[in-house]
Amino acid sequence: MNFNYVPVASALHDKRSLSAMLAGHERALAGIGGRRRDGAVADGEGVAFHFVQTGGVESEVIRRYRSRAQQGKAGRVLLIAHPAHNSLPAALEILAQVQQENGTGRIYLLKGPDDAATLAEIQQTGLCLEANRKLSEDRLGLVGASSDWLVASSQRPEIVTARFGTRVVPLSVEELRANIAKDPAPASGPEFAAWDRAAGAEGVTRDAFARAAGVCRGLEELVKVHRLSAVTVRCFDLVTQDGTTGCLALSRLADNGITAGCEGDIPSVVMLRWLWHLIGKAGWMANPSDLDVRKGEVLLAHCTVPLGLVGEHRLKTHFESGRGIGIDGTFPSGPVTLLRLGGGNLDRWWGAEGTLIESRHAEELCRTQVRVRIPAPAAGELLAAPLGNHVVLVPGHVRALFREAYELCEAAR
Repeated sequence: MNFNYVPVASALHDKRSLSAMLAGHERALAGIGGRRRDGAVADGEGVAFHFVQTGGVESEVIRRYRSRAQQGKAGRVLLIAHPAHNSLPAALEILAQVQQENGTGRIYLLKGPDDAATLAEIQQTGLCLEANRKLSEDRLGLVGASSDWLVASSQRPEIVTARFGTRVVPLSVEELRANIAKDPAPASGPEFAAWDRAAGAEGVTRDAFARAAGVCRGLEELVKVHRLSAVTVRCFDLVTQDGTTGCLALSRLADNGITAGCEGDIPSVVMLRWLWHLIGKAGWMANPSDLDVRKGEVLLAHCTVPLGLVGEHRLKTHFESGRGIGIDGTFPSGPVTLLRLGGGNLDRWWGAEGTLIESRHAEELCRTQVRVRIPAPAAGELLAAPLGNHVVLVPGHVRALFREAYELCEAAR
């Protein structure tokens, strides 16, 4: 992860002595991915921090802010200050003016080269900026329309592009079928590692697995041809009309760095892709199947899961239909975060940090099942103000990280 920073200093200060005094600060910034750039970067496309080295630079930074605001690219003003040469007073004055103009910003007071806490804050902001940039360059394939029941999760492609920059590429299930038909039931190949490593196969045959592997190859070809970095599939058409499932294909794509979602759910796949850029790991999209607000417990279930997230897996049929291949994965217990993006304009989100308590294997639910404990108020919000019928689970506690990425994205609009 790299980020740009632009030093700004008054001409009244001696450049040589200033450079010597701040050399350690700049080495520390370089150590967390900082790249020193000249003022042209701040005026151009690259979103940069301003390293306020001295006082007397207030007008220069405000000029740049207003110039970018006129281009619709103001974003959040990010100011790195230090406790000398009137750096902090200048940063305070700059941010006060930005806020008077209804802008937003943040000051990072870097007390010295060994200020690990502030360096970590700068690094996290840099990571969020980079993740948002990558999200804006993604190509999301929508294979078939969103499933009919996703009445709150089928936002128009132009909303996704306007909000995040992500291009949505509408594709047909028929094109996917045409790709599958080229090799509908391969007898062997890399997909069969999931068969060989499975802890069990209940109610499924190798022939059924081969047909699911054919879906893998068909979807991978679609991704390659259309240069997709993410995909969400109207997968129940494969179940009802073709007698197979996309559960294995979505699992494999996610493990290979192509974000994959079910049912044409647009908010969930955007969230999954965003988190991939932020933490470098695939997430799991699942249904909240049961909820105990008083205990703060949520039971999540779905018939596919990236195998890289689970310790072991069993192969079963798809839950609702009894057809094809579903995946019953066993998660390790430990810290997790649940997140959901939603709203008509994808302008709302919900998130909770908690602990994955156990994996379950009940027959009456989708195949991969986990019980997660989260704060009771957050569980109550799921019932009182839901954003849709899926949430995304990722390992670790990353709610604050996502919140900052979301706020930076909001400020850039």
